[in-house]
Amino acid sequence: MRVQIGSQAPDFTLADQDGNDWTLSAQRGAPVVLYFYPRDDTPGCTTQGCDIRDHWSSFAEAGAVVAGISPDTAESHAKFAGKYGFPHTLLADVDKVVLQAYGAWGERSMYGKKFMGVLRSSVVIDADGTVAAVFDKIKPSEQSAKALEVLAGL
Repeated sequence: MRVQIGSQAPDFTLADQDGNDWTLSAQRGAPVVLYFYPRDDTPGCTTQGCDIRDHWSSFAEAGAVVAGISPDTAESHAKFAGKYGFPHTLLADVDKVVLQAYGAWGERSMYGKKFMGVLRSSVVIDADGTVAAVFDKIKPSEQSAKALEVLAGL
């Protein structure tokens, strides 16, 4: 089930690309943008991460914390972030617990085949931990514009 606008964002702790624990509730006091993506170093996911990177000054100006989440390992995230110079955090959800809690894991289809996978989406959480926006089926190149629009209104 997808998280709902106005609800408390489910708390979690995951390893970041450096192997350190990153906890959502520790980010309180700043808005948070979580984006969910299928796999490191694939075309759409690279576009999505680079879109955040290319708008990083606007996220910093908004005081936002940004984290990408996929089922890849912390080691894979470190290579991906290093290759493209990502200034934001990437979190490893190898057990797909957070993906499921946020409704970002479900049935997908590609070339007529159905399978379970990451549903590309994003969530904006306000400084108090309340879900301010949910973007389903987001286009990788539209991630930043949509999130920054919401952040401007917080």
